[in-house]
Amino acid sequence: MKPEARRWRDRFGTHLGTERRLSPHTAANYLREIDALVIWCEVNQVASWKSLDAQHLRLFAARSHAGGLSPRSVQRRLSAVRTFLRYLQRERVITQNPAADVRAPKATRRLPETLDVDQMSRLLDIQADDPLALRDRAIMELFYSSGLRLSELIGLDLGAIDFADRTVRVTGKGNKSRILPVGRKAIDALKAWLKVRGDHAGAGETALFTGGKGRRVGHRTIQMRIARWARLQGLPVHVHPHLFRHSFASHLLESSQDLRGVQELLGHADISTTQVYTHLDFQHLARIYDQAHPRARRKT
Repeated sequence: MKPEARRWRDRFGTHLGTERRLSPHTAANYLREIDALVIWCEVNQVASWKSLDAQHLRLFAARSHAGGLSPRSVQRRLSAVRTFLRYLQRERVITQNPAADVRAPKATRRLPETLDVDQMSRLLDIQADDPLALRDRAIMELFYSSGLRLSELIGLDLGAIDFADRTVRVTGKGNKSRILPVGRKAIDALKAWLKVRGDHAGAGETALFTGGKGRRVGHRTIQMRIARWARLQGLPVHVHPHLFRHSFASHLLESSQDLRGVQELLGHADISTTQVYTHLDFQHLARIYDQAHPRARRKT
């Protein structure tokens, strides 16, 4: 490419650091992907950014994939390229973004990990004999009872729980609210925590769950405490907050077979996001089949 075309790469790097205030690490990741595009353009004799079109970018994505990049990595590369070309469009170097409709190869969706019912029961059966343990048990019971995201649980205020109706009002992605049922054991755990919460919350603090300084508990604190309890309870896997949500969805779908209902409870805008749990359910059924069917059982 011409020297002037290469210089826009450097200007984009400045833009990422000064205007978008990205960390040096993140900016370097963007620029690495743009460097790959610059090299590809030079090899394929694309002289300027104005000369770059959608077909070029499809070939660039295909070559990246053929060169060993996974579909997800190609997606990240194209995302960086789209951002760069939007910047060039803003600076009137180009009039249209040729990457707007270019898509990466479809990535294989990885199935989420879950705990089985026995593992979940073992995790929740903790000795809650101090305020922190009472809080942690209430957090974990609520995670599993209602399938909350970590950010949704942290954002809960005292008025979010309706103990009479056994429901919780949460604010999810896109600032959308939904009302979810809360199980009996979660209600009991929440009541036990609220009996001691007042002694540990700061003055005027409205958060349902508070941390060591009396303020709203943080993401990292919950992650660390859940991992700690999993180790203490002897679980053989790393347990994180989202594992409760996956387990909630999987166990509910196994019992109800109601995909639309699970979608509503999880707050998924698109049912295709929820459908990943049908694959988990099929795996469960397949295991039962292999173990029980006379023509499927393996010889011992």
